[in-house]
Amino acid sequence: MDVVVVESPTKAKTIAKYLGDGYQVLASYGHVRDLPESEGSVLPDEDFLMHWEPLKKRGDPIGDIAKALKHADHLFLATDPDREGEAISWHLFSVLDERGAINGVDVKRVVFHEVTKRAVEDAIAHSRALDENLIDAYRARRALDYLVGYTLSPVLWRKLPGSRSAGRVQSVALRLICERESEIEAFELQEYWTIEALLQTPRAEEFKARLSHLDGKKLDKFDLANEAQAKAAVAAIERSTLAVVDVEKKQVGRNPAPPFSTSTLQQEASRKLGFSADRTMKTAQRLFEGINVGGETVGLITYMRTDSVQISNDAMSACRKVIDKRYGANFVPEKPRFFKTRTKNAQEAHEAIRPTDLFRAPDGLSRALGGDEGRLYDLIWRRTLASQMAAAQMNRVGIDIKGPEGNVMLRATGQTIAFEGFLKVYREGRDEVPEDDDEGRILPEMAAGEALRRRNVEAAQHHTEPPPRFTEASLVKRLEELGIGRPSTYANIISVLQDRDYVRLEQKRFVPEDRGRIVTAFLTDFFDRYVRPDFTADLENKLDGVAGGELRWKDVLREFWDPFFERTADVKERRTAEVIDALNTALARKLFPPRPDGADARLCPLCEDGNLSLKLGRFGAFIGCSNYPRCRYTRQLGEGADDGQSAVNRDRMIGVDPGNDEEVWLKKGRYGSYLQRGTGDEPKRSSLPPNVVPEEIDLEFALRILALPREVGQDPESKKPVIAGINRYGPFIELDGKFVRLAEDDDVLAIGMNRALHLLAEAKPARGQGTGSTKPLKELGEHPHDKKPVTILAGRFGPYIKHAKTNVSLPKSLAPEDVDLEKAIELIAAKEERSNKGGGKGKKAAKATKTKASETKAPPKRKAAAKSAGSKAKKSGSAKAAGAGDRS
Repeated sequence: MDVVVVESPTKAKTIAKYLGDGYQVLASYGHVRDLPESEGSVLPDEDFLMHWEPLKKRGDPIGDIAKALKHADHLFLATDPDREGEAISWHLFSVLDERGAINGVDVKRVVFHEVTKRAVEDAIAHSRALDENLIDAYRARRALDYLVGYTLSPVLWRKLPGSRSAGRVQSVALRLICERESEIEAFELQEYWTIEALLQTPRAEEFKARLSHLDGKKLDKFDLANEAQAKAAVAAIERSTLAVVDVEKKQVGRNPAPPFSTSTLQQEASRKLGFSADRTMKTAQRLFEGINVGGETVGLITYMRTDSVQISNDAMSACRKVIDKRYGANFVPEKPRFFKTRTKNAQEAHEAIRPTDLFRAPDGLSRALGGDEGRLYDLIWRRTLASQMAAAQMNRVGIDIKGPEGNVMLRATGQTIAFEGFLKVYREGRDEVPEDDDEGRILPEMAAGEALRRRNVEAAQHHTEPPPRFTEASLVKRLEELGIGRPSTYANIISVLQDRDYVRLEQKRFVPEDRGRIVTAFLTDFFDRYVRPDFTADLENKLDGVAGGELRWKDVLREFWDPFFERTADVKERRTAEVIDALNTALARKLFPPRPDGADARLCPLCEDGNLSLKLGRFGAFIGCSNYPRCRYTRQLGEGADDGQSAVNRDRMIGVDPGNDEEVWLKKGRYGSYLQRGTGDEPKRSSLPPNVVPEEIDLEFALRILALPREVGQDPESKKPVIAGINRYGPFIELDGKFVRLAEDDDVLAIGMNRALHLLAEAKPARGQGTGSTKPLKELGEHPHDKKPVTILAGRFGPYIKHAKTNVSLPKSLAPEDVDLEKAIELIAAKEERSNKGGGKGKKAAKATKTKASETKAPPKRKAAAKSAGSKAKKSGSAKAAGAGDRS
């Protein structure tokens, strides 16, 4: 019996079927040990000695493997075919050896890049020893991440209260996002104009052409800088008699993109499917490990962590056959296509991501694949197939148009597809579409000398746009271009940045939080070398050198550690005031925006003799006056300069209600912004609907919100009104005491009866209403004391009598039809008497008494102990976050 160890139980089941009898396949459930999340796990002073500890797992996978090895001849370590997989195999071997479980068993490493019977059997037949170079590269990377996390993070916590931990790679990714935000803030709009003419051929065919030359000069983007210049250009065209002077036609080929690597898969899944990097990788993992297809578990794609864009000769041959069969011989290129990766630090050890069997088309797997797996497999299959298809042929046409005076020239361009080629199967996604994109634009047939009729000339105003914020796709692409991180780390980098509240996603683009901006400014100012992209990329090169056997891993660590430790020690000694001054300078544009009155942005607007500065509090950063406590001016980061009012009083008067001459204000409360009309003891107030930007509210909108609640209509059954309004829980509709919250895309001001009745019908009964109908089983009449109705309703536990707030369950011996008003009043009185036997205090009074008693008994020392324990727990949690680092 031979033992095979893989990482996941899903993969273990699949491989066990392939290998059959004679093999026992077990799962390690990922890593089996790691560096303890505490100080002292890596000891630079002891030649970078690393202390590893077993990871707690459900069950005892190591024990199961050790037990199986007692009767085994061979141990095949078949973890993933990358550096992380090599590390897991090394950890497995080390732990088993320490336990004495190896005991003469022959240990081999096997790698396969697809979970198929042929690939697994071939891997077993060509096993090898553990690769010490890859293991050394893993140890170096893990030590670096640990040392950065546990050395740099405490400096952050001391100098920047409220900040989280720092990481070797994620800090560079955060810097990219923050620097892009600074570019956007510094961006100044620039106006420019374009002129477009609608022209007509002698055959009455219309097309558009854009002004390209004026007064004999080729126009640059900003040559028409204002409306006056644009109008003059329009007039010049209108004075000219236009004719075609040149027609340029050419056919160009467009080649397909290569098959997916990890980063390009993440980019395209983000653009086309809306997947996050983490979602993409988890879905790809399931496709790699195996999906049940026709009763057999099959790995549908090759290994999904790879830099390579090459596919095997067998896969190329299969692609060409599928293309020929499905689309025809003209879609098969003369020769197979070979691609070479352009990514820095790329590892060409294995294939690109492709289907394990190209003949398994997505349309034939609709029963086996659904949801994310089906959509991602379709993307991978199409991209792989398209990479081996013929080039697309594009017809490009350019037409130059002039007047006889030659003072104006216009140009029309168009591009149509002459032969689809690979575009029949796959088109790459794009983050941004150029405004002059001419794909699909068809121009009429024209010849030089042909006169044209001018139908219309229009000038269009434009403004330059700031660089776009990073999407997940564009951030991954940028990290890959810079050579930062590895394919397996991109999803983790993005998750860590969000988990630490350094960035957030808005409309699928990364926006740095204030905390992230401050941390980046601090690291850039005091640890610039270590968060520079080129330094991090160079370190990746050195780790690749270790993996290739060219460098010694401890030499790389020493070269990094000595200057880094010295720099950290130096920054620890810096005064907090020096740190604050550096942050004030680095973030000046954000912290101190220009004041409306043009005064010094750093001058306190309240006391007018203090200087504004960044302040670091236990709950985060804010802006405060240097004259504190004499001057208590503060404002939150991101708020603009004002006229000196304190943060709580910076409200805005929107206008005056013409119906009663009361002022309407937008105010800020502890739970957010709200509207208020009038003053006094009982002004009219209303919360804001979700997704409403307070700064954009005008008087008309405010009055409509303050007029709520409104009657939407009458319920056709009960003839009672359906009401729409906003309460403390948000927008709602209500019918006869039944409240239903509106969905985010429902407008409380515009919702109609059809939608309201649909929501009321679909709504679950409110808590305490039971699951039965709210329609009474029997109406008994009015109670003589308060004239309120007495009814019998159906509840989840049976029929009950309802009067005001009193509910009385009917005895089992009493049927609803046997109960009259007199009997009901008797049962209600008995229930109220039982409720009042506790001295009239009720539940609230009893609860207050119990709480008071417990507070009297509680010893003071316990509170202090609890506080101390909380502090220790908080410190422990921060240390744990620091140790996480950037695992690769």
